[in-house]
Amino acid sequence: MHAITFFFCNPITNSIEGHAAGAGVSSRRRTVVSTSLAENKRTNPALQISDDELIVVKEKTLRHLFQKMGSVIVAYSGGVDSSYVAFVATSELGENALCITGDSASLPSAQRRIVEDLSRQFGFHQEAIETHELDDSNYTANNGNRCYFCKDELYTKLVELARERQVRFIVDGSTCDDIDDYRPGRVAAAEHGVRSPLIEAGMNKAEVRALSQKAGLPTWDQPASPCLSSRLAYGLPVTIARLSEVDRGEQILRDLGFREFRVRHHDNLVRIEIARSEMERALNLIVIDDLAQRFRELGFKYVTFDLNGYRSGAMNEALDGRAENSL
Repeated sequence: MHAITFFFCNPITNSIEGHAAGAGVSSRRRTVVSTSLAENKRTNPALQISDDELIVVKEKTLRHLFQKMGSVIVAYSGGVDSSYVAFVATSELGENALCITGDSASLPSAQRRIVEDLSRQFGFHQEAIETHELDDSNYTANNGNRCYFCKDELYTKLVELARERQVRFIVDGSTCDDIDDYRPGRVAAAEHGVRSPLIEAGMNKAEVRALSQKAGLPTWDQPASPCLSSRLAYGLPVTIARLSEVDRGEQILRDLGFREFRVRHHDNLVRIEIARSEMERALNLIVIDDLAQRFRELGFKYVTFDLNGYRSGAMNEALDGRAENSL
């Protein structure tokens, strides 16, 4: 007998009408067993399938999930993962897939343009709703659990909208890679019954990028772009002024042709992270002088480069685990 083993990262949850608040994420293994094949009358090991075949299975699983859901609200940020979710949901459900973007000062202006362009190009039924996480002192205190309060604000509004529009499910763009990372926002997602179809289909970020490229989505090779507040050092209060400084600083780097970077805000000091593949150009003296002048004009007293280069989630390196335990 030949066995094909698939790994699914998350059990299917209930709809908005009756979700189990606080449902956790678990890991499950499912085995699909084929009919018996007589090969020299021996028992053979599990059948090996290629990565290309497996990704096709996962894509079909994802599409089947949306067909069963019937109607969804996609928490749509314009990032790689939520853009692919929006694409597949719209492909399967048409106008019954509503793509909602939470609009606030923490949304990068470049990301806002991506949302608008993709929605127009691929026919997403997209709307923006204002979120007011900056009115919450728990959020602006900028502790390690900040993301929880941001997502709680967003999902509270999406649940209200889902009930108002009679939409059965809210979905996000979390992947299997997010499960082991420090993600306070996933706690809020569980509390509000938000489903993660990419996790349910067993997809990781690399597979989402590959399928996005296949679908013709220009986001397939887009660098990750979380909210602007993630660029502020923990403990430094979140303000509209600081978010604007980060947003304008990252636009400076974008205008200079850099692709993967972060502007890390440490009050009167800015720490610029550039991908190591782009570091040589960044360390050119002409570029250094230009950046020093421009960032001082934004209000920073000290302009520095992080010699370790760009890495996602660098601010989490300062955490000692207490933030996670506070949720």
